[in-house]
Amino acid sequence: MKTIFEAKATNTGGRAGHVKSEDGVLDFDISMPNSKGKPDPKSTNPEELFAAAYSTCYAGAVEAVAKSHGVDDLGDFNVTAIVAFNKEEEGFFLEVTLDTYLPTVDKEMGETIIKEAHEMCPYSKATRDNITVHLNLLMDE
Repeated sequence: MKTIFEAKATNTGGRAGHVKSEDGVLDFDISMPNSKGKPDPKSTNPEELFAAAYSTCYAGAVEAVAKSHGVDDLGDFNVTAIVAFNKEEEGFFLEVTLDTYLPTVDKEMGETIIKEAHEMCPYSKATRDNITVHLNLLMDE
């Protein structure tokens, strides 16, 4: 194994605290949303940060898989990760939906790309068999 790089961030105060990356690029207050949203609209939460990271990582995998299938132009594609913070009798758990918009490919190629990207993406690998991840291909009508 060869480490390519490491990222470092520190939280103080838990879910009602603050998180800051070592380089200072990320520097946010943390607050737990309630049914009415975030108490502080300028704050974030672990699920929002995870959604940002997962969507970015998965989008990179989508690009790599597309290229391996000869698709060099994905157009104005995007990936939206929706991270749900859920509760059941046994406790709390996460669930993720990855909505992927691929405007330059047909349905068959799009489904191939999103499935293979899910196999390749390091975040997908990290969550495999731990949380449910739903893959959705979004197409123009």
